[in-house]
Amino acid sequence: MATNTSEQQGAPGSVLIVGVGASRGVGAAVARRFAREGHPVVIAGRSIEKLSATAAELEASGARVAMVVGDAALAEDAKRFVAAARALGPLAVVVHNAGSNNPAPFLKVSEARFEGHWREHTLGGFHTAQASIPVFLEQGGGTLIFTGASGSLRGKANFAPFAAAKAGLRALAQSLAREFGPQNIHVGHVIIDGGIAGDRLLTLVPGLQAQRGPDGMLEIDAIAEAYYVLHAQHRSAWTLELDLRPWSENF
Repeated sequence: MATNTSEQQGAPGSVLIVGVGASRGVGAAVARRFAREGHPVVIAGRSIEKLSATAAELEASGARVAMVVGDAALAEDAKRFVAAARALGPLAVVVHNAGSNNPAPFLKVSEARFEGHWREHTLGGFHTAQASIPVFLEQGGGTLIFTGASGSLRGKANFAPFAAAKAGLRALAQSLAREFGPQNIHVGHVIIDGGIAGDRLLTLVPGLQAQRGPDGMLEIDAIAEAYYVLHAQHRSAWTLELDLRPWSENF
């Protein structure tokens, strides 16, 4: 069941994906999946080069797409992202997928690095939610999805800034789901628990995919399918938290 009023009337609403980089990444894959269903998509991120390349690929596939350069950790940029999506149609889905990870021994972590992780993940999620939820309330519903990670649930050694930020984002998602679910806003939190077979990790660790074996890493298109399924759920059986991992991985 589509939660957006315009979708109930048959017109696919616009989709905003915050945190889109290379075309072989989760954000771009989510954009492609929703575009396949006829949704106009807005991709937002901090790298104009990566956004431009991904936008060109989406356009070549026939998608209606716009891109916005900015930082979701800034309230005004988050508002610009939402405004760009509304310009393409009633807002149906917002995905917060922004944030990086820079592991380091705890005693070598600077305050700036710790705060930087918090800004990218937790504060960025906060601003994205504050910019989009009023629009959903006005329209009578919508879907808001946050990308989580293994660190959302547990803090590994050398991952203190990332885990603290992701745990905060998870708590934010839980609180928003409980407050706004009764107002027809579906809030979802997707824990990606494992290595992603995308440009970022495979460039950093060449040969990792072969080492892990068949389906030993999360495929980006499979992740994107899970995001679409979350949005399409009937509201009598909404999922707040979904965890995804390779079939062969211990957890």
